[in-house]
Amino acid sequence: MKITFPLLGNSYFAAKAILDDLGIECIVPPMSSKSALIIGTKFSPEEICLPFKIILGNYIESIKMGADTIVLTGSCGPCRYGEYCELQMNIMKKLGYNVEFIVLDKPSSIGNKEFLRRINIISEKSSKTAKEKLTALLNGYKIINLIDNIEKKARLLAGYEINKGELKTLLNNCKSDSIKCNSSHEMLNVMNKYNKKINEVKLDKYKNPIKIQIIGEIYTILEPFANLYIEDKLMDLGVSTRKSLTPSWWFKDAVLSAIKLNSLNLRIASKEYLPYYIGGHGRECIGEALMAHKEGFSGAIQIFPMGCMPEIVSKSILPSIARDKNFPIMTLVVDEMTGESGYDTRIEAFVDLLERRSKNVQYGN
Repeated sequence: MKITFPLLGNSYFAAKAILDDLGIECIVPPMSSKSALIIGTKFSPEEICLPFKIILGNYIESIKMGADTIVLTGSCGPCRYGEYCELQMNIMKKLGYNVEFIVLDKPSSIGNKEFLRRINIISEKSSKTAKEKLTALLNGYKIINLIDNIEKKARLLAGYEINKGELKTLLNNCKSDSIKCNSSHEMLNVMNKYNKKINEVKLDKYKNPIKIQIIGEIYTILEPFANLYIEDKLMDLGVSTRKSLTPSWWFKDAVLSAIKLNSLNLRIASKEYLPYYIGGHGRECIGEALMAHKEGFSGAIQIFPMGCMPEIVSKSILPSIARDKNFPIMTLVVDEMTGESGYDTRIEAFVDLLERRSKNVQYGN
């Protein structure tokens, strides 16, 4: 068994570490790129959303590297993500790829027995003891929390750094060194080393940088290629950014949803404008925007793929929030035809707007 999986933010670090510890060969897809998008677009339905196309490209690139099993999470909500596995299975079959799909739906959707059966398909391929398997899972959980926290810290402190670009370099080096590790313990050591380095970066605490909350559809805000590396662009502009939807957040949210204690802060925050779940992460998008305003952020940028229904609903609500709270919000819609030059211009113009607003407040204009 040679397992691969779709790329989703930092989740591949935990996935690789767990599989390495289990002694199961892992094929990490090449980082999402134009190549993956071209391949995925070629074989995908024309009207399907951008994440589907990139993920399909990830799969095909991994299969060419030797992968024979694809592990992905499922969904039974209104978002089209719930259809991904079935559509992709059919496409792979038509293309002649003989690969096994293991879809990890929520136990509440498929039942505990079926969920454990699917997990066991992977587990039985490992010769490790039950204790070693549990340790691998726990270390994977530690890794996803640690790398998400490292990235959150680096992105948020970028506006305060004295040596511009230092945090971005440390973050990139952390990721490139971590993925080379062959065990979870080794990976944790590398990440802890970089976490310490980031804590030692010299900051100007008297700075008052622009702070932007990144909100929207989870895949496009997590996958750098899908959002045209917006967080890196904002770091280069000296802007502090934060995104609340991360793989570690997603895991906790999925676990706590079984007892309806998931994302209480976001649900409470969104209640005024969107008190119901509408699929995807539409409700979370609204809650994040309102929380960012309450926490003193300068503005928010919503990103979602063309045709994403939950985010289209959120987009229709965000102007009311922007008006009522005097809180600037920009929406960026991405697909395979998105031009980077126009995209960059909009980002720079939005940052310029926020800077002028900040100066007007500072000087009482």
